[in-house]
Formats: sequence, C-alpha cells, structure tokens
Amino acid sequence: MTTDIVSVTPGASPLILSMPHPGTGLPEEVAAALTERGRQVEDTDWHMRQLYAFAEHLQPSIVEAGLSRYVIDVNRDPSGVSLYPGQATTELVPTTTFDGEPIWLMPPDEAEIARRRRAYFQPYHDALAAEVARVKAAHGFCLLWDCHSIKSVIPRLFPGTLPTLNLGTNSGASCAPEVGKAAEAALGQTGFSHVANGRFKGGWITRHYGQPAEHVHGIQMEIALSAYLSEEAPPWRFDAPKAGKLQAALASIIEAALDAATKLERSHS
Repeated sequence: MTTDIVSVTPGASPLILSMPHPGTGLPEEVAAALTERGRQVEDTDWHMRQLYAFAEHLQPSIVEAGLSRYVIDVNRDPSGVSLYPGQATTELVPTTTFDGEPIWLMPPDEAEIARRRRAYFQPYHDALAAEVARVKAAHGFCLLWDCHSIKSVIPRLFPGTLPTLNLGTNSGASCAPEVGKAAEAALGQTGFSHVANGRFKGGWITRHYGQPAEHVHGIQMEIALSAYLSEEAPPWRFDAPKAGKLQAALASIIEAALDAATKLERSHS
C-alpha cells in the first residue's frame, strides 16, 4: 500500500478531477490501531483513475489522495461538523465502516485527530487549493468535478438501492445555475438510474470550493460500484466492458457542464 498523501497531475484545461477517496494507504501508526476489518479499507472509492481514464482528451488536472479515508476523510468538514445533520454518516476520522462495524482497536483521541488534520488532511487541501488557483489564473474559471463511488446497498446510509448516478451541487449552491442545469440535462439522457441532489448533495470539497461567484463551479458525482465492478465485494475487480457505458455517460455529463461553464464565463469576460 502506498503512503503517499496526495498526487497532482496538472492539466491544460479548466477541468479539475478531485479524487479524495481512492487511496488505500495506511501509515504504520494508523494501521497498528485498526482492526483486521479496518485494515481491509472496504469503503474505498475503487479504481477512480481507471474509471476516469476516458477524460484524458479533456486534459484535466487530477488531484488524488493516496491514503485511505480511514486515516482521515478529506471530504469532511475539518471542524467535525456533520454535512448531513440528522442522517447517518461517517466522521472526519471514521469510527466505523459504512455498514456500522467498528474499525479501531484503539480509537484516535482528539489530539491524534488534530495531528492527522495537520499531517494528512491539510496537504490534500493545500494541493487542491493550489491547483484551483493555478487553473483559475490560466483560464479565469474552473470546473471542479469531485469523483466518488460507493456500494449500491448500505441500509445504514440510505434505503433500498442507490441510483447509479448521484449528482450533487449542494442543492444548486456550488455551481452557476446554467452549469447545474446542463449537467442535470445530460444526466437525464444517460439511460442510467439517477438523481440530482438526493442522498448525496456534495461533500465538503464541493461545498467549500464550489463558489460560482468566485468562478469555481463544483459538482460531485457519486457512482454505485455495481456500475463498473464485477461485484461489490473483494477483490473489487474493475469490469471494463461494464464500465464502458458508464464512462460514456460520465463523459457526456462532464462535457455538458464544462461547455456551459465555458460559455458562461466567456460571456462575462
């Protein structure tokens, strides 16, 4: 397992792909405190780089976390405030799996959580903020697409089976209306089950960076793992034939949002 905190691949376009949860890395001191189940890092967003390889022609920047979300979740409010009050979720440093199973032999205390914020959370956001600034300087705006995936059935988090494509714009606040409408229109043409601003409206990254008045348009896409894995269980195998249709759908949504953002920003320049 890699213990790299974050990797950045600079691109030439206004598109930034943020990948906060594909990492499986566990620093030694963290791994030692996890249960055997915790060390399996089952709540990983599996194969994000492979899934989004189709976007290469768009020349995106990619900011990718290398550590597991069990170390610290870089898509949670660093203050610890819940993003979904009244609903089950996982914390800044998760105490359980999504299914509610404990993952720690020795749960981290407040001092340890603060250390992880400095050592592991902040570097990801320093890198992402720097890339947002660089892309804005080059193009005048950016489209920040936050890439996620999750098991399609998790009774603790949501009833029934999750739609395949879950688009979030913080209920319209994280991107300009024109951009959100373009993305939602393309979403409706994909042929996949879908919802906009349903159970997943966008995490801290979408909400924090998505500031359309500052020319940053943030959109989160949460994808059911069943759409591109052979099965939603170890070894979490990527299914290329199955993924092909999904990749075409994602490309259509991203391109629609990017086109809308480009037209909007050029009209204001």
